[in-house]
Amino acid sequence: MYTNSIEMVEVSPRDGLQNEKALVSTEDKLALIDRALEAGVRRIEVASFVNPRAVPQMADAEAVCAGLPERGDVTWIGLVMNARGADRALATGRIDQLGAVSVATDTFAMANQGQTSEGSIEAAKGIINAARAAGKIGQVTIAAAFGCPFEGEVPEARVLAMAEALAMAAPVEIALADTIGVANPAHVNRLVTAVRELVAPIPVRVHFHNTRGTGLANVWAAVEAGARTIDASIGGLGGCPFAPGAAGNVSTEDVVYMLERAGVRTGLDLSALTEANHWLADVMGRTLPGMVAKAPAFPKQLQEG
Repeated sequence: MYTNSIEMVEVSPRDGLQNEKALVSTEDKLALIDRALEAGVRRIEVASFVNPRAVPQMADAEAVCAGLPERGDVTWIGLVMNARGADRALATGRIDQLGAVSVATDTFAMANQGQTSEGSIEAAKGIINAARAAGKIGQVTIAAAFGCPFEGEVPEARVLAMAEALAMAAPVEIALADTIGVANPAHVNRLVTAVRELVAPIPVRVHFHNTRGTGLANVWAAVEAGARTIDASIGGLGGCPFAPGAAGNVSTEDVVYMLERAGVRTGLDLSALTEANHWLADVMGRTLPGMVAKAPAFPKQLQEG
């Protein structure tokens, strides 16, 4: 193992909810963020600043930001696709970090943000520079890094070329996203290792969906390959409106259980995350995909007396 600790990024307020048809209230989004904070999360993707006609769930991005607690120990992340989105996020005065997105294929890039893959790289560079000019920080995710819902297999050489180009803008990290959940552990280990070595000292973050049940295995492979930060969503909620068949993110509580049991510290409270899962299930009106919250606690704590 390369590490005995991992940073977690909670993405449920954005990626977890963005594909849900039933609109979640601003109050419930802020309550979800509060529960993540109570569990120990210190980086949270709170909203995306996109066209509300395209993603109605994110129409209240500014209102969510206005309700965020004043916390000097927390990094609030806003996902943005273009200069307009960056301007909106920065105008809230609450976003600490802009998250840009570059897409590995032209077809998905056009569906996701109305530009080619190369265009998404240039847009991401502009977003990172805008964050820096505003005294904030910028990071970037390479979406569909392990496979595209429209074009199928994505050549690893393409992802490496993108990572190299994006590194020129000096983001604080580069993430590899399995947007549709097609990655396998061998592919993850190979690609994370290659990107990490190529862009060092810029750290690598990973973002996995559990569409085909390989999410946790891919998290483990990424950690072994040197990824330092893991995106996850309470309850395993998630999906992409522009990626057919994309199912939920890896569940925060499932990732924490796996890593902590293996001796890799996350700094998060599993009991609090499980409670957050149950609360969120009530909000959504259904049982959530995460597995740990459905199982008895283990190991059981001995009761005094």
